[in-house]
Amino acid sequence: MSFTYTRKAMKVDRQPRCRCRVGPGSFEVRARVERFAEPAVLLLLAEGPSHGYELADALEELLEEGRVDFGNLYRLLRSLEGEGLVASSWSEDAPGPLKRIYELTGEGAALLGAWAGSLRSGQARIARVLERYGAVAEKIDNTYHGKD
Repeated sequence: MSFTYTRKAMKVDRQPRCRCRVGPGSFEVRARVERFAEPAVLLLLAEGPSHGYELADALEELLEEGRVDFGNLYRLLRSLEGEGLVASSWSEDAPGPLKRIYELTGEGAALLGAWAGSLRSGQARIARVLERYGAVAEKIDNTYHGKD
C-alpha cells in the first residue's frame, strides 16, 4: 500500500530561508535553531515572572532577530502552560489593563536544563566546523576568488 502526500501551494509570510543566493558567488546565510524561541522564553521566565509584552521586548533584545510576532509568542506560552512547563495568573498590581503574568514551573526548569545541554552540544559541533573552516578559509578565498 502506498500513500501520496500532496501539499497545497499557499503564500506564507516566513522568515528567509537558511541560505539564499544574493548574487554571483554571494550568499546570505541565516544560521538558526528551530524552536529556539522555546528555550529563550524558558530562560527569561527563569530570570523572573513576566507578562507577554515584557517577554516580547526581552526576546527581541536576547535574540537580536527583530520584532517578535505576538501571536506566535502567545501560542507558545499557551502551549507551554498546557504542558505544565509555565504557569500564569492575572495581575492587578501593574498599572493599566489586567496583565497575565507567566512564571516557570519545576517541569519548565527541567526542560530548560535539557535545552541547555542540547545547545551546548550543538555549540561544540559548530565550534568544530568553524575551527576546520578557519584552517582552510585562506585557501578557499585564494582558490575561488581568483587571488591565487
